[in-house]
Amino acid sequence: MTSLPDRRAPGELRPGDIVQLTDPKGRPHTITLTPGRSFHTHKGGINHDDLLAAGEGSVVMSTNGTGYVVLRSRLEDFTLGMPRGAAVIYPKDAARIVNTTNLAAGSRVVEAGAGSGALTAHLLTAVGDQGHVRSIERRADFAEIASDNVRSWFGHLPPSWELQVGDFQDANLESKDFDACVLDMLAPWECIEAAAWALRPGGVLVAYVATTTQLSRIGEALREHGGWTEPRAEESMVRTWHLEGLSVRPDHRMVAHTGFLLITRRLAPGAVLPARRTRPAKGAYGEDYTPAGT
Repeated sequence: MTSLPDRRAPGELRPGDIVQLTDPKGRPHTITLTPGRSFHTHKGGINHDDLLAAGEGSVVMSTNGTGYVVLRSRLEDFTLGMPRGAAVIYPKDAARIVNTTNLAAGSRVVEAGAGSGALTAHLLTAVGDQGHVRSIERRADFAEIASDNVRSWFGHLPPSWELQVGDFQDANLESKDFDACVLDMLAPWECIEAAAWALRPGGVLVAYVATTTQLSRIGEALREHGGWTEPRAEESMVRTWHLEGLSVRPDHRMVAHTGFLLITRRLAPGAVLPARRTRPAKGAYGEDYTPAGT
């Protein structure tokens, strides 16, 4: 059953809310509101009770007169500041994963490699209470960090989430009707058969890898498996701009390469993908390469 939306007065802040305080230089500070506690930097302190009383969208002064803008954190803000075990999947990549897998309320997705829970939180937000996210993490310490971060963001462990410690290949997935599968691991090519078992025909597989050698290997492994559409590889980059009067130019820093996404879809059992109409580049496979099945 879908939970009722959170009804609160406009701008109301409550204990347990995750808020972001931004100083005049644009530096953010993320805190969880707790009555009786205080937030301190070299620019002075602010009582949490004062933040609760002021509400969202206000400007609260520290004890030395520095103004901080008070806003509830977005998932993007929380992701970048969350405690980490494994490296997090950046919001730009998580947004592409949610979009390219077409996740919506009620969708079912299995995630191999929960890491620190950053992508997990995005997946849970996309599928809602009516959906289901199953996360399988090999390392128990990473699973604990992911669980803590998910609990911190939602205020509880969503009933739509199932977290399992173990190997994806040995997960004993009873269902074969997942809408999407995300592989975030060092050797995703080892999990192609397990992903094929989990996904319904037309389901989307996304592999998140860091290097071109991983990207090449998972792409060729999918082609040799034969149960998938032609894989597509991409990366996304986000560049902010300096904007002040007529001084409009790209910032000197940007969130560039974080990882590659390889995207493919599951074919129906017995379906054979038509032969590729485009030829590989000369020398792409080396002189000693023998295609599968020859």
